[in-house]
Amino acid sequence: MRALICNALTGLDSLSVETLPDPVPAPDEVVVAVSHCGLNFFDTLIIRGQYQFKPEPPFSPGGELAGTIAALGSRVAGFAVGDRVAAYVTYGACRSHVAVSANRIVRIPDGVSDADAAGLLVTYGTSLHALKDRGALQAGETLVVLGAAGGAGLAAVKLGKLLGAKVIACASSADKLALAQASGADALLDYTQENLRDGLKRLTDGQGADVIYDPVGGDLAELALRAIAWKGRFLVIGFASGTIPKIPLNLTLLKGCDIRGVFWGAFAEKEPEANAANNAQLLRWTAEGKIRDEADEIVALDQAQEAIARIAARQAKGKILVRM
Repeated sequence: MRALICNALTGLDSLSVETLPDPVPAPDEVVVAVSHCGLNFFDTLIIRGQYQFKPEPPFSPGGELAGTIAALGSRVAGFAVGDRVAAYVTYGACRSHVAVSANRIVRIPDGVSDADAAGLLVTYGTSLHALKDRGALQAGETLVVLGAAGGAGLAAVKLGKLLGAKVIACASSADKLALAQASGADALLDYTQENLRDGLKRLTDGQGADVIYDPVGGDLAELALRAIAWKGRFLVIGFASGTIPKIPLNLTLLKGCDIRGVFWGAFAEKEPEANAANNAQLLRWTAEGKIRDEADEIVALDQAQEAIARIAARQAKGKILVRM
């Protein structure tokens, strides 16, 4: 098989495409012939040893995949060779063949392409867990999405609309905001042109946001929190800015609000049945045409290193997939 391999925790310069033996499934595993692998911001961290999971090199980046089952372990039931499946694997998906535990795979419905499914589980899985399970977002509430043009941000915009919220998309340029608007955002805010707190107050008529979805962190977090509504929920998704903010806790007292962590990877590990139900819901919505994760770009395996570099530089708009 061919694989993108991280040989040291030194970042992009450690990546190379190599040829390795095909994997053999353990009794509770399947081997998936991967058609597409989804790339995410955490891939830029894991190759530098800066993510919550720190695998020992050599390993492959890539946390999500779609493809066809090529081999079954002796104890696997309910699946057959040739079934189309998607899976979240934390890391290791950027290979032409991947051995994965059978309890991590989900069948891809008819009418959903491998490319659509491959980019679904991490960004949409994170966003659905955030908005539904952690944010308790209700129809009619106001949702603010920071970093709204990234993969997770666009997923949050689309799911927020599907759940009945008014969505305010925040990003750093007009072209990024146009992408969020095309995904259904009701209002737009360029925080390079207007103070984020003031802009959110303006767009909510002074009431503030019920739920704030923050995958960016840095200086934006406190500004957004200062524009949260009474009893609002501030969702900590990640720190794409590279800076973990230090929040004055008196703001939670004054606003009567909650700051809630969203660690989807741990949720998937600790609550696999709840995560499987969310994944099944996402694939149903995709099959019904209610959501679709159209990749911004699909690259060949030999271009994966450059694609990860663009994600690290926050130059990617939407999802990037690797086609095996």
